[in-house]
Amino acid sequence: MKYLFIGFSRIGALAVLALALGCAANTQSTENLLSAAGFRTIFANTPQRQQHLKALPPNRVTLVQRNGKNYYVYADPAHYQIYVGNPSQYQQYQQLRLARNLAQDQLATAELNQQAATNWEMWGPFW
Repeated sequence: MKYLFIGFSRIGALAVLALALGCAANTQSTENLLSAAGFRTIFANTPQRQQHLKALPPNRVTLVQRNGKNYYVYADPAHYQIYVGNPSQYQQYQQLRLARNLAQDQLATAELNQQAATNWEMWGPFW
């Protein structure tokens, strides 16, 4: 019984590690897409910028109005950065994100089809 609990704790630790790595990869992917869409990177290297970084929701694109104009900002507190883009850059980001999601869905479908074909071959023909 003791060995069963040790196995579950190891599986749980691996699950938590996989979740953390997945979240980190997703954040990095978002930052790459923002950069590809033309968002500017502003480093929080002054007290004023650091306060602004703290005021924004972390790791989320947010609409901000400044001087009568709309901007989309993404706060990255782990790297002390803020990504800033205009509405057309945000639209480009949305298109890139959609294309990435479609590509990931197609890859997952292809992997499932390959796995199903392999499983089908294992059973052999029924006729």
